[in-house]
Parts: sequence; C-alpha cells; structure tokens
Amino acid sequence: MLMLVMANNFMQLFFGWEAVGVVSYLLIGFWYTRPSAIFANLKAFLVNRVGDFGFVLGIAGVVYFTGSLDYRDAFAAGPQIASSTIPLSAEWSVSAITLICICLFIGAMGKSAQVPLHVWLPDSMEGPTPISALIHAATMVTAGIYMVARLSPLFEQSEAAMSFVLVVGATTALFMGVLGVVNNDIKRVVAYSTLSQLGYMTVALGVSAYSVAIFHLMTHAFFKALLFLAAGSVIMGMHHEQDMRKMGGLAKWMPITAATCWLGALAAIGTPFFSGFYSKDFIIEAAHESQRWGATYAYLCVLAGVFITALYTFRMIFMTFHGEARWGQGHAVHGHDDHGHGDHGHGGTPHESPWVVTLPLILLAIPAVAIGYLTVGPMLFGGFFGEAIQVLPKNDVVAALGSHFHGAASFALAAPTHPPFWLALAGVLAAWWVVIKRPHALDGLEAPLAPLRRVLDNKYYFDWFNEHVLAAGSRGLGRLLWKAGDQTLIDGALVNGSAGLVGVLAGVVRRVQTGFLYTYAFWMVIGLALLLGWFLTRA
Repeated sequence: MLMLVMANNFMQLFFGWEAVGVVSYLLIGFWYTRPSAIFANLKAFLVNRVGDFGFVLGIAGVVYFTGSLDYRDAFAAGPQIASSTIPLSAEWSVSAITLICICLFIGAMGKSAQVPLHVWLPDSMEGPTPISALIHAATMVTAGIYMVARLSPLFEQSEAAMSFVLVVGATTALFMGVLGVVNNDIKRVVAYSTLSQLGYMTVALGVSAYSVAIFHLMTHAFFKALLFLAAGSVIMGMHHEQDMRKMGGLAKWMPITAATCWLGALAAIGTPFFSGFYSKDFIIEAAHESQRWGATYAYLCVLAGVFITALYTFRMIFMTFHGEARWGQGHAVHGHDDHGHGDHGHGGTPHESPWVVTLPLILLAIPAVAIGYLTVGPMLFGGFFGEAIQVLPKNDVVAALGSHFHGAASFALAAPTHPPFWLALAGVLAAWWVVIKRPHALDGLEAPLAPLRRVLDNKYYFDWFNEHVLAAGSRGLGRLLWKAGDQTLIDGALVNGSAGLVGVLAGVVRRVQTGFLYTYAFWMVIGLALLLGWFLTRA
C-alpha cells in the first residue's frame, strides 16, 4: 500500500496495486484447510483480475497518447488527450479521455468493490477478523478511491466518465446497504456496510468532491475497523458463533465491546459531532450541489442510504447486545465460573475478550468519535491536499459548500435542519421496533414480501449469474477447445493423423521393397520407359 500511495508513475502504482491484490488473496485464504476460504480467495483474485485488465488498458491509453508513465506528463497532456478520439470502428469513435478514465475506473471498481465487481468482498470475510478490519475496511479496498482522487487532473477532463463513476457509486451505496438489512452473519453485515460506504466515497469522486472522498476514506477507516474488531470480539466471546440470531443481551457480559461498538455504530450512521457525520453529510451535500448528469439519482440514493445504514447497523447492535438472550435458549445462564465457561449455549457463557482485543477497540473508538470534528475544516477547506487534487472551477462543489461552512460545531448543531439527521433517527427507531419492541411485528409480511426476500437472499443474483453464465460459459468454452481443439484437431488430426498417414505410406512403400532382383529390374525398366517417354514428348 505504501508503494501504491507514494508512486509518482503508473508503473509503480500498478506494481503496488497487484502486490496488494496478491496479499489480499493470501490473507483471505489464511485458513487454507477450509474449502469456503479457498473458494473466497480464488473469487477475490479472479474478480480483481477483471478490474485490473481494465486498469492496464487505461494505463496503455495514457502511454499511447503521452509516451510516458509519469503522472506529471499524463496530467500535463490531459487537455490534449481530451481533444483526441479513439476510433472503435470505421464509423464510430469515442473520446480518448473518456475511454481512458472509464478503463482506469474499472480497475477501481474491482479493488474498491463497486457493482458489479463487488461480489468478492462479502466472501472475503472468510479471512481472520483483523484482516477484515485492516485490508477489507481501511486499506486495500480504498486503493481505488485513492487512485481516482490522485488522477483527478485526468478525470476532470471527462464529464461522461465522471457521470459513470457517480452512477456506479450511487448504485453501490444504496443496493449493497439493503443486503446488510437481511443478513444475519455479524461480519457480513459489516462487510455490506463497507460496500455501501465505498459507494458513498465513489459518489463524492463522481461529483468532483475528491477531498470529501478522501476525508470519508479516513473517518471510515477508524469506525469501520472498530466495528470489524468489535464483531471479532463478539465472535470470540460467543465461542466462534457468527449468527446474530443466536446472540442477544451480550452488553451485560461484554460491556467494553458493547460500548465501543455503540460508538462505532453512532459514527457509522452519521450522528452529529461523530466522525462519520462530517464526511457523510458533506458527501450528501456535494451530491445535492452538483449539476452533473446523474447527480439527482446519486443524491436520492445516498439520502435513502442514510436510513438503510442506520437500520442495518442498529439491527446488528440490538440483535447482538440487547434484548432477549438467544444463546441460552431464552434464559439467563447461571453457574458460570469467573472465566466465563459454562455448559449452556455455544460452548459456555459469553465472556468479555482479553485486553489484547479490547484495548484496540478503545483506541479506535477515540478517533471514531473525534477525528471528524478535528479535521473537517483543514481537510476540506484549508488547502490540506495542496496541488495533489485538481478540480476545474466549474466542477468545484467543495468550494461552494465552503461558503456555508462556519466551523465543525455549528455544522453539527445545524444537523436537525437537514434530512439525513431524521432519516438516520428513523432507521435507528425502526431497528429498535423490529428487534426489541415487536420482534414478530413483520411476520405477517413474510408471504407477500417473499419474492423480494428471495432476490435479496440471492444477493440480486450476481453470484448466480457469475456462476451459471460467466463461469459455466468459460467452462463450456474450455471443454469445447479441449474436445474439438486439443483431442480432435491437435491429438487426432495433427499428431495421430500424421503418424497414421506415415504408417499407411510405409505400408504401400513396403510392398514395393520386396528384396527380389527381378522386381527391381522391372521397376528400373518402367522408370527408363517413363524417362524415354518424357524426353520424346519434349523433343
């Protein structure tokens, strides 16, 4: 990641990019004896190769027009590339900068898990929880966001590419969040939350609010790593149980984990004064401010996403830490020893994790609460990024937002006058109603909503399509090439066919080679007669 971030040229960027992908592949498959982990790491590797193919094409386009791999040369040539076209056929050509930027963004779609290249991230939860917290929340998955922001001088030259980024990000932010509502695996809920938040960052990129995207990348790293490690602490305390339907009431047994997880959840839903509030609200404001094609769709998606985020986040909080204890068959567990070992539920009574787990939770909870308040002014409106991010004046929505910004405190105090505050509150109350107050309130809707539930349980059928269309098509093509190409053409016709032909010719020639003198004399006479005939006809 350091190599990737510190690169000043596309070659070094790509080396870091690929190395991060390899490390992710190895870490997802850390439990290498578990078939699901091996399947997950292969899936991550293959999906990232699809994105990386687009990334390589984008880099090739830059080199084609500039003859250089350096950022400086590429950025200087941006306007010239913007005036060029690439012919795709005799009649049809496309803007060179648009094609290059979309190809580069396809690389970001793979690495930063945007629809439809998002399918690897939920499965990557097969890796150890610290890996999920670092690689798949704070570090690797944000590489695509960083890359687009770093290449802002190129992306600014193409309105079409930016609209593409915007629509993809908005779709990811809303539709991946909805999947978090129906999931019962505590780590996968946080994974879908990560997908949704990556969509928010991409929306910020799409409206040219690059500094806001990087700001949300930073605040998200703290509260999402906190939520992942809290989920890992719960899994340890529950003796490796990940199903939230088998939890409940854990706040009594795991107070530190519960308190820090609450702080992470409040930051994630954008509670005023918490870190997530500043970054998320500025993304929503930037989408509202933008005049770019697709901005209205993006604004509606991220606004709806606020309610969805609060709903799935606090559904997780309430199912895990509050309400009825479902791990003890609905009763309180008695007779446990001081170490939390008993004979009920999942191998014993839940217990707080050791300090080696809870200390990082406490340390992450501090920036999850405070980092946004402390840094929002300098990072967004204080020239924090210098010349590293370049925005054309007509696209500068952050400058427009800056005219209304009068400090972190006043911005937070004004939150009740904006829709996100009430949408988040509604999401929390809805989660409380469904999980704590009326656990069976929605039972009557199961039958009417069964088709929608089926779509969500099948994750919009992306995995089904990949497995039954793309993977099956690839296997079918491989089988065709094996049977028709390898067995029939190469082995059958070329290798075995040529050997058979030699055998047939040898059988014919063998009949001529009899070993009798009169046979050779006969063929010599025939040969002489043919030569004489040839000479006579020429004469």
